[in-house]
Amino acid sequence: MWESIVLTVVATAGNNIGKILQKKGTVILPPFSFKFKVLRSYAMNKTWLTGFVMDIFGALLMLRALALAPVSVIQPVSGCGLAILSIFSHFYLKEVMNAVDWVGITLAGFGTIGVGAGGEEQEAAALSIFHIPWLAFAVFILFILLNGWLRIRKRQRKEQEMMEYDVVEEIIYGLESGILFGMASVISKMGFLFLEQGFPKLLVPLCLIISVCSSGTGFYYQTRGLKHGRAIVVSTCAAVASILTGVLAGMLALGERLPSAPKARLVLLLGWLLIILGVILLVGSTRVVRFLRLNSQRFKRTSVDKNHGPRRSAASRIREPSPTAVIQAATLNHLLASSSKEKA
Repeated sequence: MWESIVLTVVATAGNNIGKILQKKGTVILPPFSFKFKVLRSYAMNKTWLTGFVMDIFGALLMLRALALAPVSVIQPVSGCGLAILSIFSHFYLKEVMNAVDWVGITLAGFGTIGVGAGGEEQEAAALSIFHIPWLAFAVFILFILLNGWLRIRKRQRKEQEMMEYDVVEEIIYGLESGILFGMASVISKMGFLFLEQGFPKLLVPLCLIISVCSSGTGFYYQTRGLKHGRAIVVSTCAAVASILTGVLAGMLALGERLPSAPKARLVLLLGWLLIILGVILLVGSTRVVRFLRLNSQRFKRTSVDKNHGPRRSAASRIREPSPTAVIQAATLNHLLASSSKEKA
């Protein structure tokens, strides 16, 4: 179990860091095309080439991890890729990390340890080739419902003449992409199980092709959400939906189950929860810090107003002239005026 956990961590690190290096390398490169000069410029760029190799290597390690362990273990651990990416960006790209980022990384790390400690080796359940159509049908129905909800929200937004995306639309795009990412891992695992149980070997590349198509469609929906919506909402929903889809589909379609021992089951569930919380904190760390700062400033202002309020009121009472003082001053002015008249 720990071997598959380590493979998953290394694989997701390779995927995320590889994409960052590819993005950094494309800054000085022309738009990608299949022309010889363009392909040669990409191949000669060390940063982009290193990222591409790391991305491919991470994908191969992920397939190996899926062949060794249940999807309900691999998919949650893959959520730690965001934590590894944050550490890499801090030390390599010199990006500043706040306290919430470190808390999210810590939670994801402890969650990974919990999943590794609570997970157990499982015997492969008997699979049927008809599981793939049932999975595809379930995802199809779910997407019909989500897209129907999305069209309703878009129609309401147009009727209200709102230009910005509604938060519901951002959530739907994130859920759709995350569901497809989770299903990609489930279908890949299904191909390896078919191979172990003596099914035709042709099913393995078929499952891998379906997995690649599912992952590519997930990137399409995520890109649409990121283009028009807020990255924090789309990315959070995608990460959480990917983890939950991998866990639920692995248990319902692949026959995976929770550990039999109560302590191991509790540790595994706690590990899932910590990973999800860590991912949410990492995605929304800037907003969380901003919210905490605003609250602290408001608290300081209210405390200062409460402390200085009585002092200001007392000072205002002292500075305000009393009615008797006003009367005495008027009487004094009248006496001075009358005495001057008598002298004249």
